[in-house]
Amino acid sequence: MWATVVRDGEEDYVAIEEPLEIRVDGAPLAVTMRTPGHGEELAVGFLYTEGLIDGPRTAGPTADLAVNTIEVQGPLGRDPGARRFYTTSSCGVCGKGALEEVAVHAEPAAPGPEIDRALLAALPDRLRQPTFERTGGLHATGLFDPGGELLLVREDVGRHNAMDKVVGRAVLDGLAPLHGRILCVSGRLSFELVQKAAVAGAPVLVGVGAPSSLAVSLAADRGMTLSGFARRGQVNVYTGAERVRG
Repeated sequence: MWATVVRDGEEDYVAIEEPLEIRVDGAPLAVTMRTPGHGEELAVGFLYTEGLIDGPRTAGPTADLAVNTIEVQGPLGRDPGARRFYTTSSCGVCGKGALEEVAVHAEPAAPGPEIDRALLAALPDRLRQPTFERTGGLHATGLFDPGGELLLVREDVGRHNAMDKVVGRAVLDGLAPLHGRILCVSGRLSFELVQKAAVAGAPVLVGVGAPSSLAVSLAADRGMTLSGFARRGQVNVYTGAERVRG
């Protein structure tokens, strides 16, 4: 989604950014700034990648503030603790014990799949990003099968929201955990994105940009394949090279 603005006296397009409140059984849990659309997926994906639910839940807009509030059916699988405040999804594991906390909610990655290096490098080019092409202001996450077929893609102003939307859709469709599938992101590989991919059970995460040191450490700890700088037919493999052929 985009809005029309005036830039240097000419019409231009910018990505829309609006707040979304996520409630569970009527209780506010979090507020994130996001691109409107796929709110149910975002809410379910957020709760799943935070280790608060372990499967599909009924979710939908509330009667009040219907556009900007999503109600998710509880109960939660654990007490959210410090997460019960207004935040943004980019906060990730703020205030947590980083690697130790993620390990509680993410099993080590399942074996496989194996993927050719050339195909891994090509996955970002297969992401469909219509709103990015119009505005230049969105991130994207795509879910691929081992053969490189794009199963699902979502865009959002927040890279973590794009990931949560994809994971949320997979959860709602009964496809989670994402064993045997590949997640691809359009930007850099932060710790939070690796965290979300690990909790979702994805064994392979590839991005256009660079990983952080903690992202590499977490991927190695969980046995994931983490690849960055996937562009122009090249890709760097930082962890889990046994899944990459060539």
